Amino acid sequence: MSNSRLMPSPICLVENVNGSLCICKDAIELLSRISEPVVVVSVVGLYRTGKSYLMNRLAGQQSGFALGNTIESKTKGIWMWCVPHPYKEGHTLVLLDTEGLGDVDKGDSKNDGWIFCLAVLLSSTLVYNSRGTIDNNAVENLHYVSELAEKIKIESVEAAEEEEEDSKYVIFFPSFIWVVRDFTLELVIDGKKVTEDEYLEFALQLKKGVNKKISDYNLPRQCIRTYFPSRNCFVFPSPASPENMTRLESLQERDLVPDFLEVTGRFCDHIFHKSFVKTLKGGHKVTGKLLGNLVQIYVDTISSGKVPCLDNAVVTLANLENQAAVQEALKVYQSGMEEVKNKFPVSVDDISSEHQKFSSLATAEFMKRSFKDEKGEYLIKLVENIDVHNVGLWKENEMVSERKCRDLLKNLFSDMNKRLQNGEYSQSGGYELYCRDRDAIVEQYRREPNKGVSAEAVLNEFLNERGAEANCILYTDKKLTENDRKFQEEKEKNALLEQKCKEEKEKRIESERMIQAEKERQEDEMRQMKEKLKQEMEQQQQEMDRAIESKLKEREELLNKGFREKADLLNEEIKNLKKEKEEEEKSSGSFMKECVTPIVGAVSDILPTYFQYKMLMKGLKK
Repeated sequence: MSNSRLMPSPICLVENVNGSLCICKDAIELLSRISEPVVVVSVVGLYRTGKSYLMNRLAGQQSGFALGNTIESKTKGIWMWCVPHPYKEGHTLVLLDTEGLGDVDKGDSKNDGWIFCLAVLLSSTLVYNSRGTIDNNAVENLHYVSELAEKIKIESVEAAEEEEEDSKYVIFFPSFIWVVRDFTLELVIDGKKVTEDEYLEFALQLKKGVNKKISDYNLPRQCIRTYFPSRNCFVFPSPASPENMTRLESLQERDLVPDFLEVTGRFCDHIFHKSFVKTLKGGHKVTGKLLGNLVQIYVDTISSGKVPCLDNAVVTLANLENQAAVQEALKVYQSGMEEVKNKFPVSVDDISSEHQKFSSLATAEFMKRSFKDEKGEYLIKLVENIDVHNVGLWKENEMVSERKCRDLLKNLFSDMNKRLQNGEYSQSGGYELYCRDRDAIVEQYRREPNKGVSAEAVLNEFLNERGAEANCILYTDKKLTENDRKFQEEKEKNALLEQKCKEEKEKRIESERMIQAEKERQEDEMRQMKEKLKQEMEQQQQEMDRAIESKLKEREELLNKGFREKADLLNEEIKNLKKEKEEEEKSSGSFMKECVTPIVGAVSDILPTYFQYKMLMKGLKK
């Protein structure tokens, strides 16, 4: 199967027109159809540094993203290519190729910083592409990284009580890969062979001192070290001879330099195996649909002149996704109960067990898609919607049962009605004959299966309606004495009372079974909610663990290079991160008690609406 079955070719995601960024609706529509988790890889770099070639190789294609063969930058804005992930089944690889930074022909480069910022915000892995070597000039060209703290906020203004620490960015930013093209040097430092990653770390070493020149030198390096949780480097030789470079897109593998192909293979393998699924702040996995919403939120925020905020984006996304989760879960319940509806009338056990089953499946569907529903607002909405639908089904089941029982009694009594019209019960001894025929029909009625929930209630109503008729026959039967009539009248009253008791028993059993079913349903919802909250908390803990691990590694490197002062500063950051993690772990238990229990209480408050409906119907009948 072709790797491009999702998209045959790239499509523009964000346009950069006349200095303004805007969303391409076709791309957002395409993303909205991807329900799988996405691994997002963005490539950024100076214009005409061969970014697009690497993205085509990741897509498993020879061509796709425009390469161009002149000094003119081909990619404008951000282009996207969605392909099935080659190794992770059920995942989509989203490749984002960005407009070349520093393109002098654009005239207006004010959006370069925002395009770089968007690449960071949207990616699981950020690839920075440059040419030649990683010297001071190459690092200074990546000055956009030192502007990230000004262009991206983690917490909203309301939530941020103090200035945000740079250490927190490492929790949420993508992994970083520096790709050096046309590399001609040997990987040797101080006479020793080094790896590509060691070459990058050497280039990012800080200088000792406090003057402005040293501060300017250290700033972009410190930002890269501080912001990105993992850093890797790949150095590529020139792919082909100078005369072939203008037709790189059409060259076969045999025409490319073997060493270049070897590095390309290693680079692609690293991306495929080491790039994680894109997650939001809090650890929630991003699907294609969520990614489209995320792009919309960030571009709208930038266009309005505001600074993108991770917290605000998560809140907005959570509201959108949770609303959709309620509707999707409700569809699961409704489609499942439609099968039950086709079998109406059914017993209390049948409708209760199916209601319980599909409520549980709907809750599971909701939990699968929802996130950060910490107050249970959307779960309660789902339960309310399910309950409204359930009341309608109970009412319809009851009406179908009533209709079926009335039709059954009408058919069963049709012969008896003819005898009544023919005067057979008006003769002497007619009352005994009437009672015998009626009781036989009642027994036959009771033997009929699948009458539903209203069987005894309809029978009680029917016998009460025919009470006057029975009384009339009783008092016109000349065979009976006055004492016989009184005895039979008392017997008739007792029979009706017994029937009334059967109806009440039927209702009591119905209520008890419904209460038990609802109790089990609540327990299932509470279990699923606890599991969901536990999963979200574990994801947050994993974020903190990654940040702490990254800072510990950074501290070790600084100590090895003799930067004890900077290492001591990192110690404080690590201490704060560990303290924050401990506080989150402690709050987990109290959160369960303080949030989950009230939510379940709120859910249980809205469950007995069917009983309220029954009482209302009873009142209306009176």
